[in-house]
Amino acid sequence: MKELISEPELCEECSKCERTCPQNAIRVVNGVPIFCLHCSPDRAPCLTVCPEGAIEEIDGAIIINEDECIGCGLCRDSCPVGAIHLDESGIAKKCNLCLDRDKPVCVTVCPTEALKMDSEEVLSEKRDKIAKDLEKIKMIMKY
Repeated sequence: MKELISEPELCEECSKCERTCPQNAIRVVNGVPIFCLHCSPDRAPCLTVCPEGAIEEIDGAIIINEDECIGCGLCRDSCPVGAIHLDESGIAKKCNLCLDRDKPVCVTVCPTEALKMDSEEVLSEKRDKIAKDLEKIKMIMKY
């Protein structure tokens, strides 16, 4: 399952993620990348509110089927993080985790790795940092 995780403390507000997103579906506000959270299908407001069934879950991503979208905007209005917008033709757009690629574009262009592809990667890095910090403390305690 793909997912997108941000580490705001690493964000330098360079806006590369915003400029390169094929869906124009990410923005940085006060150093925090804002994008679709790909809610669990049973709790995704956009999925449950769509009158045409144009929103579905595919491989962990909540996706808008643009051919089915009627542009009513109910999904946009129901999104708790404001991650859905209507394009110039009135079709709903949001992050689709770049399902046609190995990694989302925003992840590949982020110079500080503030955007990651999955939570296990983030957790692993945090575990490694904690282990290193503990080793330093052990060394200090020996003296």
